[in-house]
Amino acid sequence: MCGIVGYIGDGNAKEIIVRGLEKLEYRGYDSSGIALNCGGSIDVRKCKGRIADLEKLINGEVFDSHVGIGHTRWATHGAPSDVNSHPHCNIKGNIAVVHNGIIENYVELRKWLKDNYNTTFKSETDTEVIAQLIGVYYSGNLMDAVYKAQEKMKGAYAIGVIAAEEPEIMVAVRKNTPLVVGLGKDGNFIASDIPALLKHTRDVYLIENDETVLLTRDNVTIYNSAREEVGREVYRVEWDEAAAEKEGYDHFMLKEIHEQPKGVLETLMRRLDENDNIRLDGISFTKEDLEKINRVYIVACGTAYHASLVGKYAIEKFAKIPVEVDVASEFRYRDPLIDEKTLFIAVSQSGETLDTLEALREAKKKGARILSVVNVVGSSVTRESDDVFYTWAGPEIAVASTKAYTTQLICMYLIGLYMAALKESITEEYYSYIISELKKLPEKLEKLLESEPQIEEIAKKQYKRDSVFFIGRGTDVGISYEGSLKLKEISYINSFAIAAGELKHGTIALMEDDTLVVALATQDKLYEKMLSNIQEIKARGAYVIGMAKESNKRIEEQANDVIYIPDCADEVSTVLAVVPLQILAYYVAKFRGCDIDKPKNLAKSVTVE
Repeated sequence: MCGIVGYIGDGNAKEIIVRGLEKLEYRGYDSSGIALNCGGSIDVRKCKGRIADLEKLINGEVFDSHVGIGHTRWATHGAPSDVNSHPHCNIKGNIAVVHNGIIENYVELRKWLKDNYNTTFKSETDTEVIAQLIGVYYSGNLMDAVYKAQEKMKGAYAIGVIAAEEPEIMVAVRKNTPLVVGLGKDGNFIASDIPALLKHTRDVYLIENDETVLLTRDNVTIYNSAREEVGREVYRVEWDEAAAEKEGYDHFMLKEIHEQPKGVLETLMRRLDENDNIRLDGISFTKEDLEKINRVYIVACGTAYHASLVGKYAIEKFAKIPVEVDVASEFRYRDPLIDEKTLFIAVSQSGETLDTLEALREAKKKGARILSVVNVVGSSVTRESDDVFYTWAGPEIAVASTKAYTTQLICMYLIGLYMAALKESITEEYYSYIISELKKLPEKLEKLLESEPQIEEIAKKQYKRDSVFFIGRGTDVGISYEGSLKLKEISYINSFAIAAGELKHGTIALMEDDTLVVALATQDKLYEKMLSNIQEIKARGAYVIGMAKESNKRIEEQANDVIYIPDCADEVSTVLAVVPLQILAYYVAKFRGCDIDKPKNLAKSVTVE
């Protein structure tokens, strides 16, 4: 996820764009740049690093420009570098583009441009393909060229485009990626997010999917895919500028909880072709490769470890390959049985977790093939892996992971199904069923988020607790671990999770009058057994917050409070079940007055053992 800003008007384009980029740095942080139309030529300045590095680069430079575009990058195609930074230009340098998203067919377009127009490329990015493509079609009318380029482009993108020969216009496009247009007194703006605009205007157009926008200093015109002009009501932003970076949410954590439908959608749909075949970002597994693998290790820490527990379930159930899951900090100290027939999967949000990195290195020394599931492009784990599967969570600001976790779950399902399809260990009917259930998750997550007020009320009743137990069966065990971790991370409540079937083997000794227990019963096949476990702890006086699918109402007979998730296949319920636990943890911490985004003693990236 990247940030784009554009301006056309009477003001100083350089200063306006840089200030706007500062408000979007949470969307991307590895490089930035600007392109300014200086009347007949485009000047580009860009560099690796934060916005502060760009400011140092252009400090003291004066540009006679009132129109330009800017970008802060979260790298996808090509490692962070000066040359891979946006904006990108065509060969002639008379077209400049900034881009948030992905061009799925950029490899084919790159080859087509080379073969048919002898195009040379400077960067590794998919964005440069957009600039070159528009340049090929450009003959004095930028709108025409942008529309023609869109006919060839596949993927999700928001782009801003300027042309040296047309300093009086800017063109922007939205396809499956956010774009807003700001309406100012002294000019007009484009941006990925509203925070970039609030210093200048509170009046915006929310651009819809497949719309193209033509901006001048005085006018904004929106067109649909058929190039027909469409009307749009002005949206008046009521946030203050300080809160705007969080898009009106009190904390980044809550904002990121609400971004999960989008993160799940992007992580899933970018890996499925039109026939629902899975593509793993160029990972070159073959059926023969998989037949050689006799064991899979998934190794991670904290939240990523909990996602790995679901990965074990998915790979074993779908691909029929034995899987072991290990905490990275313990893995390399137990002399694990690894050789060239081992697949080692490292899971890390940051890609810099030292325990995971050291475990990876140990496995690599012994000949294992390394596949990493990571959120940060160009991180240490990715550089030392044979194959990399990126989550599409976007930058995660809050220390307590939410959207990175749910996108990791999606990656695990996709890896398991991909292996199963190669091995032919799954029927076409069952494969299609699971894919269809995964594709329904974004919409169901949106519906689930509507229950936030109910969960807030539960939190208001329970936030003074000193301890909480989480229990579940099957995949709900891993979700219990994650729910427990979220609560202790940000509220500092002593929280403990256990497989419900293990209660009678010791832990039930701690159950007494008014003990708080969160009981997950989202697995249809284990539902009756979970009801029995709830009865056991209720008999000892426990206060139970239950969770079940919305069609399973009998839990109301046992639990004091019930949270429902939308009906779904047992196999994919994990993605839904974790979200109420995130919300519960958030509101408990809020009522306790905790620093939610920056909890004590914790860091976003753990780079020490």
